[in-house]
Amino acid sequence: MPKKTRMADVAPQNNPAPGNETSVTRRLAPEVRERQIVLKAVEHFATHGFSGSTRELARQLGVTQPLLYRYFPSKEALIDRVYDEVYQWDSSWEHLIKDRSVPIQERMVRFYSAYSTVILRREWIRIFIFAGLTREGINSKYLSRLRERVFLPVMAEIRAAYDLPAPSGTKQREIDLELIWSLHASIFYLGVRKWIYGLPVTDDIDEHIARQVDAFLHGVPAALARASKASARVKAKSRA
Repeated sequence: MPKKTRMADVAPQNNPAPGNETSVTRRLAPEVRERQIVLKAVEHFATHGFSGSTRELARQLGVTQPLLYRYFPSKEALIDRVYDEVYQWDSSWEHLIKDRSVPIQERMVRFYSAYSTVILRREWIRIFIFAGLTREGINSKYLSRLRERVFLPVMAEIRAAYDLPAPSGTKQREIDLELIWSLHASIFYLGVRKWIYGLPVTDDIDEHIARQVDAFLHGVPAALARASKASARVKAKSRA
């Protein structure tokens, strides 16, 4: 069973407030300095969005702006590096989803419990929202990966578990995607409520996920079966 996850477990560690940073040693190995810049940039853009200035970031780091640009030749390059740092992908999720030795409900709970520990962090949520609002296309690669490696496989596994036929056309695949989006969004929105709206959310993420998956699997197979029957009737009419 996955380790019980509470919202406090996915909160960021405290960072010093702007202006209270301790001075940093100037003679650092290049790889150490680069790592330092990336981690501070993650916090900086999560707080201020992509309008946050590299001059202020350099000040927080205790370095000059020209030194910052020796490591990252442009603000765009730094943002790309931050995005790669925050939105890493765990390939074990894909294996878990397809492991039919485990019941589908348990697989989905285990997957979303593991996934939530990654996405329900302050930096993950806030940078993703800022990127969606101000940087057209930057989230597209991640969302495409989510669609191909999570959404469609999960729905295929649900259909197999409940002896439902594979989707027969584009419309049925769209139905599958909209249904899985509803579950995914309910979990993602916990992070939005906490890190965007500042609203309280449940501390027990695993229990919340278990309830959401249980409700999902009690409704979705029946909805898919009805959609398949409706599609079959339409095809029969078209052939008549």
